[in-house]
Amino acid sequence: MDLPKLAIAALGGTVSMQARHVGEGVIPTVSGETLLTTVPELKNLARVTVETLGLHPSASLNFDFLLSVLHWANYQVENGATGVVITQGTDTLEETAAFFDYLWSHHAPLILTGAMRSASQVGADGPANLLDACRVALAQNSRCRGVQVVMSGQIHHANTVRKTDSLALQAFSSPLVGPVGMLVEGTVRYLREPFQRKLLPLPQQTTQAVALLESTLSADTLLLDNILELGYDGLVIAGFGAGHVSEQWADAVETIAKKIPVLIATRTGSGPTAQSSYGFTGSEMDLIRRGALMAGFLCPRKARILLWLLVGCQRQDELAFFLAQD
Repeated sequence: MDLPKLAIAALGGTVSMQARHVGEGVIPTVSGETLLTTVPELKNLARVTVETLGLHPSASLNFDFLLSVLHWANYQVENGATGVVITQGTDTLEETAAFFDYLWSHHAPLILTGAMRSASQVGADGPANLLDACRVALAQNSRCRGVQVVMSGQIHHANTVRKTDSLALQAFSSPLVGPVGMLVEGTVRYLREPFQRKLLPLPQQTTQAVALLESTLSADTLLLDNILELGYDGLVIAGFGAGHVSEQWADAVETIAKKIPVLIATRTGSGPTAQSSYGFTGSEMDLIRRGALMAGFLCPRKARILLWLLVGCQRQDELAFFLAQD
């Protein structure tokens, strides 16, 4: 039987971490090739190629590096890969997934996974997550679904998944909507049909800077007052509740929004921003009048990624289109 081709890239993260000496903290040391030996079942599922593109904690990944990973993934599909799997650290997994999903134009699935327990811990979850991710990447019903995250037997779409616990094994969820699918006895089962995604071309520039600030009780405006002078090309605010800020911040937002895009998300972790519920100074209605846009269901971190990509494509005027709920 001619097995399908599967490409795996390792970027580092907890899934690749071990301690060099007893009592020391774990660091990325395990290559993708070594990780592959922990899932011998894969040889019966696919012809696997694996490359170690980096051994980084995911907090140290950046957009330029991710664009190089995307180039690698595109090449794999163009050369016959049925699907692509990327392993990385979980700290920024939700952001990486969103970044790739706006740029991934193939029908073939791109699947991200990682681990909450290091490779040297008893009960390490990396091998099981990798095997599940590979099964999802190879499944015919995974096609045309864009980028997905597979962790703990669940499948989450890139635009909804969030890391919602710092250390728990079951650290990932999709607030409000839940996972799009799961693995049942090794079989990929989806709970919803795929939807039409909004895609962007590769950014023409990568030097743009988008700030992310969180509104907090009695916060000063020092950073806001200097956003333009500091050279930022966009601003995302993680606002109170349904997308609110203080009166002082509202005045600053009005000034900033005349020069660069300002996007207001909610810091709550679940639920959308409002559009027409509150009318006080600093409310969503007031901020919209002052030139800001509301992020809707998009979390602040993913909102920053979207704005960064739009500015890089010189398409920031299309921000409202990408935020619209179909």
